[in-house]
Amino acid sequence: MSLLRSKIVQKPYQLFHYYFLSEQAPDSSLANLSFETDISITINKFKNHRWKRNEIAHYGFLSSVILFVFFIFPASFLIKLPILSVFGLCFLVPLTSQFFLHALPVFSWLALFFTCGKIPEEWKPAISVKFLPAMETILYGDNLSNVLATITTPTLDILAWLPYGLVHFVFPFVVAALIFVFGPPTALNSFGFAFGYLNLVGVLIQICLPAAAPWYKNLYGLQPANYSMSGSPGGLGRIDDILGFDMYTTAFSNSPMIFGAFPSLHSACAIMDVLFLSWLFPSLTVAWWGYGCWLWWSTMYLTHHYFFDLTSGALLSISVFTYTKYVHLPVMDRTKFCRWSYTEIPKVNINQMNPLTFNFNNDYVYNDLENQQPDILLSNPYQQSSSSSSGQPQSSLGIELENYSRSRQSSKVFLPQASGLPTIEDEETSSFDNSATTSVFDEVEQLSTIHFNTSLEDYDKRKPKKH
Repeated sequence: MSLLRSKIVQKPYQLFHYYFLSEQAPDSSLANLSFETDISITINKFKNHRWKRNEIAHYGFLSSVILFVFFIFPASFLIKLPILSVFGLCFLVPLTSQFFLHALPVFSWLALFFTCGKIPEEWKPAISVKFLPAMETILYGDNLSNVLATITTPTLDILAWLPYGLVHFVFPFVVAALIFVFGPPTALNSFGFAFGYLNLVGVLIQICLPAAAPWYKNLYGLQPANYSMSGSPGGLGRIDDILGFDMYTTAFSNSPMIFGAFPSLHSACAIMDVLFLSWLFPSLTVAWWGYGCWLWWSTMYLTHHYFFDLTSGALLSISVFTYTKYVHLPVMDRTKFCRWSYTEIPKVNINQMNPLTFNFNNDYVYNDLENQQPDILLSNPYQQSSSSSSGQPQSSLGIELENYSRSRQSSKVFLPQASGLPTIEDEETSSFDNSATTSVFDEVEQLSTIHFNTSLEDYDKRKPKKH
C-alpha cells in the first residue's frame, strides 16, 4: 500500500484523473473496466445470452481455427492441453475476458500464422513464382521493386528499416492505446475485430495461394520453388550488417510463411492503422497516409513485396474496415475528448441511410447538443419522419438519441492543488469504485444509445425480449 501512496504512483494518477476521469458523468459507468474475478458472472451471462446467427458464425469459425492449430501443432497433448486450458480460463475471468474475448480474432491469426509451417506439404498447393512478377509488369509496366532497389545506401537502408522492421510491429499497440483512450467505449473491440480478421483472412489467402517475393526472383530467377527452401531477409540482411548482429537473417530464413508475398500483410496492417487513425484524428489524415506511403516504399526497396501485393493488401484492409465501420464501430462524436466523456454509444444504421447523398464522415458530428431540441438534432434532407420502435427520437442516421451529451467545459471537474489531492483510496470517482462488469457478450443495439446513468450490463437487462 505504501507504493500506492508514493508520488511515483499518485502524481500520474492525479494527472490521469484531471485530464480523463474527470470527463466522466457522476453516475456513468459506461467507460469503466471490470475488475471482477468471479467466473460465475461470465457463466451466468453465457447461460442467459441470446445467440444470433452472426455470433454463431463468428465464434464457430474462430473456434475451428483454434482447434485446427491445436491438432496440427506437433507437440504432446500433455503440453497443449494445459496451454489451451489457461487460454480458456482467460475467457471466463471477467477481468481478462473483457480483453481476450474481443481479441480472439487476433489470437486465432497468430496461432494459425506460427503453425502454418507445420501443415503437411501434401496439403499445400504449388508455389507460384511467375504470377506476381507477371501481374506487376502487366499492370505497371515494370518490376517496381527492382527499380526502387537498384540504388541502395546505408541511409536509405535505415529509412526503409524503421517502418518495415520496427514501427510495423509496435504501431498496432500504439493505435489500440489511442483508440482505447480517445475513442468511444467499445471502439477498441471493433479494432480487435478488424485487425484480427484482416490478418486471419490474409494468412488463409497466403496458404491457399503461395507466391514468391521479389527476393526469390533475385536469387533463383523463375525456377520452381518448393517448401523445403529457406527464406531470405532481402534488404534487411544489410541491416544486420549495419547493426553488427543477426536480427533478421535467421528469423526470415526460418519464417513459418516463406511464400506469403500475396497479399502483403505489412501493407494491410499499415493501411488498417491509417484508416483507424484517420477515423480517430481526421485532422492528421495526411500524416497517417504519409506513414502508409513510407511503409509501401520500404517493402519494395527491401525486395519483400511487389507493388501488386501492396495494393491487394490495401484493398483487403479497406474492405474489412468498411464492414467494421458500418456494422460494429460506434459513431465518433467530435465534441467528446476521450472515452470517459461518452454517455451513450450511438451506432449507424446503414439500412436507413441514402448512400448516394449521405456524408458518412461529417454529417453525424454532434454540435452543442445541450442547446438543441430532439427533433432538429442531426438534421438531414433524408430525415426519417417516424420514430423508432422504442419511442425515442431518431435522426437521419438511424440513431436513437435518448439523452444529450454534456459539453467538456461543463463536465470538467477541477481538482485541488497537488498538496491537497486525495489518495487513490479516498478518490470517489475512481474507476476502481465505479467499475461495471462488461466483460463478455456485451451487446449494444444497432440503433440505440445508452443513458449516461446506465452501464452496458444494466442495458442488457433492460433490453426488450424478442418473442
